[in-house]
Amino acid sequence: MKKNTPKILITAGEPAGIGLDLCLKLAYKKFPAKISIVGNHTAILDRAKLHKNNKFKIITKPILHNGKGELHVINIPYPCKALPRKLNKLNSLAQLNGIDFAINECMKKNYDALVTLPVNKKILSSVNKKFTGHTEYISKLCGTKNNEVMMLVNNKLRVALVTTHIALIDIPKLITKKKLEQTIRILNDDLKNKFKIKKPRITITGLNPHAGEDGEFGIEEKRIIIPVIKKLISEGLNLTGPIPADTAFTKKFIEITDSFLAMYHDQGLSPFKALSFNNGVNITLGLPIIRTSVDHGTALDLVGSKNINPSSFFESIDLAINLAKNKKNDLC
Repeated sequence: MKKNTPKILITAGEPAGIGLDLCLKLAYKKFPAKISIVGNHTAILDRAKLHKNNKFKIITKPILHNGKGELHVINIPYPCKALPRKLNKLNSLAQLNGIDFAINECMKKNYDALVTLPVNKKILSSVNKKFTGHTEYISKLCGTKNNEVMMLVNNKLRVALVTTHIALIDIPKLITKKKLEQTIRILNDDLKNKFKIKKPRITITGLNPHAGEDGEFGIEEKRIIIPVIKKLISEGLNLTGPIPADTAFTKKFIEITDSFLAMYHDQGLSPFKALSFNNGVNITLGLPIIRTSVDHGTALDLVGSKNINPSSFFESIDLAINLAKNKKNDLC
């Protein structure tokens, strides 16, 4: 085995959800990396039984992932039996501890990249403490709170977001010159450093219909977005915009864009998922580690079924491996 073989850590996600099913599919898919799962031994073995899979086995140490029906699983104790499709807050919180462990391992450089399977935001929230999302939680653990940038990727399209999991009514007040400039700089830097694009071409959407139409439908473009774009263009960044979001994701712009930057969650993710559902990868930029994830949720309704599509999961692993190799090449 080559010394620079990437080591990938995968968190199994919500114990009642689709994550364990996807891990079982991973056991039979070959990848050029050493892969470890952070999950619960009993839960994944029980899920294998649900699929009537008697050949799957857990191994004690990570090896080059051969796709022969075995996984290295780092055991996270669950206080209760993990039941398919039945959310249990105690188990969900235990798996959250697994995410804490995984981040710590990646920060210590024991692993080259992290791939996360989906968690359930609602069950991880309490009356006093809201769990806003995986992305924000991981950024806080990495010490980069409020610097994280969410980006969705497929083989033809990259879409980053200025704001993520917040209510629509709150979006305008959060799009400030400081926030927008910071997001563009992080996006530009990570496209260069992680994706090895020498001079990234970034296309930026407006916030309002028709990108504000010169102030007719809102003032954010004139007061915030355009001044920031002009400033950064003067520094040498390759930016286009703001352009109307309803015409941004067309062939004309896709062909001249390395990454789009949308102002809010559904503005960017709706067209992305329409064009590439089940093949998209969620990557968090602005972190000191490599983190990718699937572009879907816990899919409780699909647990145990034969209708599970692992494409996004496998694409997430592929991207994590490629980004890890890019980083290793930088160190050579």
